[in-house]
Amino acid sequence: MDFFSAATCRKFVLWHGLLLTVSLVTFWSPPSSAQLAIVSTTAAQGADVLLRMRNTPPHVKGFIWYKGQGANPSRYIVAIAMDKNTLGRGPEFSGRESIDGEGSMLIKNVTLKHSGYYTVVAHLQNRIKEIGFGHLRVYEPVITATLVASNTTVTENKDVVALTCHTKGLSIQWFFNGMDLRLTERMKLSWQNRTLTIDPVRREDAGNYQCEASNPTTFAYSVPLQLNVKYD
Repeated sequence: MDFFSAATCRKFVLWHGLLLTVSLVTFWSPPSSAQLAIVSTTAAQGADVLLRMRNTPPHVKGFIWYKGQGANPSRYIVAIAMDKNTLGRGPEFSGRESIDGEGSMLIKNVTLKHSGYYTVVAHLQNRIKEIGFGHLRVYEPVITATLVASNTTVTENKDVVALTCHTKGLSIQWFFNGMDLRLTERMKLSWQNRTLTIDPVRREDAGNYQCEASNPTTFAYSVPLQLNVKYD
């Protein structure tokens, strides 16, 4: 984004100063069922994310975006004066943020640090303001899921086997011979479903096991692992 001319910067500083001025004659518009809000969003790390608004009031003079909950000047990111299409940048501006013609904020190539709450303030006529909140959750992509067994060849009614899915995913799902695994009374899943224990192993447990790791944005499958069961 290009820097503004000195004259443009001076005009925006004056405009922004007026917007941030706390005055007894400045009013917040009364809450309603159609209150301004930011649409909460999930995204994968590295994606471009548009934080959209809903219930945007008419005749908006400008928008100011903040990181966190509340219009804290020290967390100010970026602002726009709609009539002049003039942009301003604050302490939280990282070089990735911009505002579109509707006042929504675009963040390019988001990182995990962009996760959190955001606040937008819409400045209306007669110094009336509306404030909205929303949440952005950024997830690290699930690239791999690796399935490891305590033993791949076991003896029926004698041995115990533990299958562990190693991944950074948040959710784990198990498959047996290409279908959803049906747990029996001999099978137990650990916390977060990361380890499947079969105690004791029986011949019907022989076959291919696989785990799927996912979060709200991405997923990955492990390579199938074959369990062999010896029996008399």
